[in-house]
Amino acid sequence: HSFASLFFPLPCSADIKLLQAADRIKDQTFFLSQISQEALRRTIFPLGDLTKDFVRKMAAEHHLHHVLQRKESMGICFIGKRNFEKFILEYLEPHPGNFVSIEDNKVMGTHKGWFLYTLGQGARIGGLRDAWFVVDKNVATGDVFVAPSTDHPALYRDLLRTNRVHWIAEEPPAELVRDKMMTCNFRFLHQMALVPCTLTLNQDGTVWVTLAKPVRALTPGQFAVFYKGEECLGSGKIVRLGPSLYTLQQGKNREKTDDVRVEPAT
Repeated sequence: HSFASLFFPLPCSADIKLLQAADRIKDQTFFLSQISQEALRRTIFPLGDLTKDFVRKMAAEHHLHHVLQRKESMGICFIGKRNFEKFILEYLEPHPGNFVSIEDNKVMGTHKGWFLYTLGQGARIGGLRDAWFVVDKNVATGDVFVAPSTDHPALYRDLLRTNRVHWIAEEPPAELVRDKMMTCNFRFLHQMALVPCTLTLNQDGTVWVTLAKPVRALTPGQFAVFYKGEECLGSGKIVRLGPSLYTLQQGKNREKTDDVRVEPAT
C-alpha cells in the first residue's frame, strides 16, 4: 500500500496485500511479515513509493535540516556501541562450554556460553591465530561446533521447515492449497538477496522450504519470509533444518568407502 490508498479506498471485503517499498534498502516488509489483516487495513505507508534519497531532497527543499543531519541507525541501535559479549553477560549467567571442530570432534578451546554465538559468526578461540566459524550448537552439552573457514560446507543447507505460517492476505495462498506446492522467493535476513524456493504444505499449516541453492547459516528461531513478485506473502519461524552440505558429503564418502571392497580370494 502507498499514499495512493488514501484516495482510492478498497472494498471492505478485499484482502489487503503487503508490497515491497520502492526503496529496497529501506523496505520493511521483512519486519512486517507477521502483520494481521486488521492492522494492515488501518495502516498507510506514505513513503512507500519514494526512495530515501528523494525524501532527503524534499527535506532539503523545505529546510528540514534536523532531518538531514540525523545519522543512520545501524546494528542493534538501542544498546549503542558496546562489547556485545559483556552486554549479554550482564543479564545472563555464564555457561562455560567447549568449541568443538565439526570435522574431527577435537576440542579447540572454551567459551562462556553457547548463547553468545550465532550460526555463521566468526569465533576467536584462545591460542589460535585465525578465526573459526560457528556451524552448530548443542544446547544440552554447551558444545559450540566450529569450522575452519567462512564458506565451509557445514554452513550451507537447502532445506528447512517452519512452524505454522502466518499468511498476510490469503490463508494460505490458493495455489498452495490446490497443488500442495508453490514456487516463490525466500529470505531469512533483512536485505538478504531473495532466493527462489518451493514450498510444500503440511496438514498442520507448517511448510517445508526447498531452496534453489544452498544458503549460508540458516538459523532456527529466525523467520522465513516469503515473497511472490512485489508481494510479501507472510512468514513462519524456522524450527528445523535439513542436513548441511558437509553432512551430505560425509554420507556420500562413507557410501563410496563401503562400495570399494576387496573381494576375498577363493
